[in-house]
Amino acid sequence: MAEGTRGSLAGLRVIEISTSVAGPLAGQILGDLGAEVIKVERVGSGDDTRQWTPPAWDGESIAFLHLNRNKLSLELDYKDPRGRRVLRDLIASADVLVQNLRPGALAKVGFSWEELQEINPRLVYCDMTGFGRTGPKATEPAYDPLLQAYSGIIDMMGTGDGPPARVPLSILDKGTAMWAAIGVLDALRTVERTGKGVHVGVSLLETAVTWTHANVMGALAGNGKPKNLGSGHAGVVPYGAFPTRDGWAFISAGNQALWTRFCTATGAEELATREGFGSNPERSANREQVEAAVSEVTRGFETAGLITLLNEAGIPCSAVNSVPDMVDDPQVKALGLIEPMAHTEVENFEVVNLPITFGGEYPEHQCPPPVLGADTDAVLSRLGVSAESIAELRRDGVVASVADRP
Repeated sequence: MAEGTRGSLAGLRVIEISTSVAGPLAGQILGDLGAEVIKVERVGSGDDTRQWTPPAWDGESIAFLHLNRNKLSLELDYKDPRGRRVLRDLIASADVLVQNLRPGALAKVGFSWEELQEINPRLVYCDMTGFGRTGPKATEPAYDPLLQAYSGIIDMMGTGDGPPARVPLSILDKGTAMWAAIGVLDALRTVERTGKGVHVGVSLLETAVTWTHANVMGALAGNGKPKNLGSGHAGVVPYGAFPTRDGWAFISAGNQALWTRFCTATGAEELATREGFGSNPERSANREQVEAAVSEVTRGFETAGLITLLNEAGIPCSAVNSVPDMVDDPQVKALGLIEPMAHTEVENFEVVNLPITFGGEYPEHQCPPPVLGADTDAVLSRLGVSAESIAELRRDGVVASVADRP
């Protein structure tokens, strides 16, 4: 976007009452797109991720830093009647409310969907849960790894020779955040058209089932449990990470022409015509023999040389990089996906941009991840709360500000 401009959600107010990963990332996406996001945090401790260390950057939790830019932080105890009034006024002024608290937690303090409709008939309410809106587990809390286990994702990981291992990224939390943002954007269009608020529901379980839909359809077709293939692919061979002299190379021979090119480029022409290796269905049926033969070929090369050779032959491939390797990669740097951002507490702070460009540019950032309570006084003042009332609320611990801490 051009300098000095913001996204299409500029002018919209989002209230985010959430913690951990899914809710905060949903709020951050909306903030990246230009919305004003007011993050309501527990007095004293704030979002759980503020305490998720290590890792940390200059003492600040990386778990918090990577999920909470473009937000204002309001420390508020809405279990106190005075705090509830503040939250009610905030919701009345908002376009969107995003929350991922334990199911029923907001309803217990007077903010059920029905009550929210009375407060703000045009509100888009995004309700994020672990197991979904109904069913025997609907009221249970959940975390990403738990749902990876519940949905069968962990069972598909690895090669089957070791203990269960999860995907070491919060793929369900972050996927649910993406669905939440999509749902909110759709609901905002509905409000424009009808003038009526919308209840948007997303869950980690529904995201997990969606991510595994090919495997789900395989099970429905009677194919049973997927095999544990490590880095391999159920329907393409060779496809995966293969050893080199000094590391690993990921190679994808996704069609017959690529398989033939691989054999020619590596000087292994004999493999192309070996019995049982001729077509992809044959190679899939003889997976172990094909992968062993390909591994014998790739062990004859250093990783960089093999990648150069295969790239010249037009074969999809990559070194198996570490994260630091990726951060320093020329392609990532060329995109400008990682960029500096001023932060009062973190020196040389950088962020990963929203991975969408508009006119070739990433959305402009409004502010870094906030210090807990950094915006309490400003948010309350804009709601019309007097300085005397703010002082009283701070004195009684109903709200707190960064100024209240040494």
